[in-house]
Amino acid sequence: VYFLYIFSFLLGAFVSSLLIETFRENKKMNVFAFPIIIESALLILVAILGGKNLISPNWIACLLLFAMGLQNSFVTKVSNAVVRTTHLTGLFTDLGIELSHLFFPSSTLQKQSLKATIRLRIYIISFFFLGGFVGGYIFSRWHFGFNTLLVGAAILIIALLYDDFSFRILKSARNFRQNL
Repeated sequence: VYFLYIFSFLLGAFVSSLLIETFRENKKMNVFAFPIIIESALLILVAILGGKNLISPNWIACLLLFAMGLQNSFVTKVSNAVVRTTHLTGLFTDLGIELSHLFFPSSTLQKQSLKATIRLRIYIISFFFLGGFVGGYIFSRWHFGFNTLLVGAAILIIALLYDDFSFRILKSARNFRQNL
């Protein structure tokens, strides 16, 4: 069973990267949309099936681990391997290293870049914990149970729509400038 858990995470990372690379050549669409759509769909599926006890806990774990692999691979691709979102050990390690580098910057530009990276890592860590606390509270106190995953799916879909809208505006502005 534990091998299946690890394989599920690995498969999610593989599928996400495969989709991104496959659709990267298509300049008409946001290449990151498919992994987010799949992740949202998985969260909705687990909320529905898990809430009605229509699926075993092992399969729930596999689906959620697959979604985590998708998310981790997606964010790794977006950030050029700088950020991982589903676990904190690497983030805390990198944050510790970068905080020590603040004492030895080689240039002002490097120090500004370092501060921006540190700020990003602190945001990710903070929102990781905030999401855990809020999700746990909604799950237990509001008795949402598996429906708590619908909140996460909704946030992903809203972020995707916002990103897609921003992408289209940026693309239209580029096309407009090129046609002048």
